[in-house]
Amino acid sequence: MTRRLNGRVAIVTGAGRGIGRGEALALVSEGAKVVVNDPGGEVDGSGASKSPADNVVAEIRECGGQAVANYDSVATMPGAESVVRTAMDAFGRLDILVNNAGILRDRMVFNMSEEEWDSVLKVHLYGHFYTIRAASPLFREQRYGRIVNTSSVAGLYATTYGQTNYGTAKEGIVGLTRKVARDMGRYGVTCNCIRPSAGTRLTLSDEMRKARSDVVAKFENMKPEDIAPLVLWLASDDAANVNGRTFYVEAGQIGLYSEPSLEKQLVKAGGWTVDELFMFMPLTMTGELVNPDAPQPE
Repeated sequence: MTRRLNGRVAIVTGAGRGIGRGEALALVSEGAKVVVNDPGGEVDGSGASKSPADNVVAEIRECGGQAVANYDSVATMPGAESVVRTAMDAFGRLDILVNNAGILRDRMVFNMSEEEWDSVLKVHLYGHFYTIRAASPLFREQRYGRIVNTSSVAGLYATTYGQTNYGTAKEGIVGLTRKVARDMGRYGVTCNCIRPSAGTRLTLSDEMRKARSDVVAKFENMKPEDIAPLVLWLASDDAANVNGRTFYVEAGQIGLYSEPSLEKQLVKAGGWTVDELFMFMPLTMTGELVNPDAPQPE
């Protein structure tokens, strides 16, 4: 079998379970050495355990691969810097960064606390920035790097309710991906993003089972390991021409999202008056739009 990532060193955050575990195992199968990062917390981010990361490292070593564990949280800059330092101390270099770590703190927006908002953004959006910030000087110096970020379809449409914090963080990751791609592309670094659908602790959580049993039934048939092949490809030299793009991925399905573009335009020299907009907006631009969450009768 071709080992397409021989000599490469990768970090996978949140690699103790689910999608991250599948990504770490797949990277090793193609010849990469991997830092398995996972603080071992619960779905809501509480608690800590070394077991998830240690178990994946043991699994990798049993297969003849090379891996080390890191238990730091990427929700802080020092934690992210420690993850990168672990790669350098163990393997002497870093080539691939796969950002996967995440938590859920679901709550309807009118009940959401500041702490519930902050904690989710810290792990997802800030966590992506922190690891990228720690890794990018190395990538710039060696003029090579592959960054794969993890977003979600949750920010695109209502797969479930009560995820204002999660959906916001995930859409922020898409914007972060585009801007990092622009900053780092000239140095031989690519930064791309995936929106995966798979059965994980987050998508099969008790909260999801209560809120959307139909969605959970779909996720139960989607293996986390099915996400890894696309991540491997994005992390390879074959994807050097792909930068700043976002992909949907689930078992047997991969899609490339279009870049944001205007659907319709109203153009008038000199600007629009209020009366004109009230007349022309429904006629030419918004008349066919449907509220996906229209008010329900009490």
